[in-house]
Amino acid sequence: MLSIRRAEPTDTAALALVGAATFLESYSGVIDGGALVRHCVQKQTEPVYAAALADQKQALWLAEAGPGAAPVGYLHLAPPDLPVPTQSGDLEIKRIYVLDKLQRSGLGAKLLAACEAEARKRGAGRVLLGVYKGNAKALGFYERVGFQRCGERTFDVGGTVYNDWVLEKRL
Repeated sequence: MLSIRRAEPTDTAALALVGAATFLESYSGVIDGGALVRHCVQKQTEPVYAAALADQKQALWLAEAGPGAAPVGYLHLAPPDLPVPTQSGDLEIKRIYVLDKLQRSGLGAKLLAACEAEARKRGAGRVLLGVYKGNAKALGFYERVGFQRCGERTFDVGGTVYNDWVLEKRL
């Protein structure tokens, strides 16, 4: 039984673990291995998640294989930091990841629904996100749930630069 809940300060280890696991799973064989490891060592850490959880402007949800069970995914919502024109109240999904074995289980859509409910509560008119142009699986998911392209950006993964689409979903 999968469950989703708001992440708490005691969840930093679980967030770092599932963050690194899902990033490796998604991009192993696509992104340079050294860059991938450097990215995870720098960005998928307990201090990174502790800082996000301490910031009232950010919100994280943790998906688990059941209440108190192993982490299997997460979503990170924050103020936008993307190279596209933004509107007052816009929010950015920094990361939404689900372990591969649970993709197409509806878990990603449930994480997104929790995020959208929070965004609406905050008065946001849209949510934005960046996604690697070569990630066909993620692009298909975002298209199915109503996201559209609104720009492009470059994204540094462990010192190697990749090209992303910036997507938006109006709420």
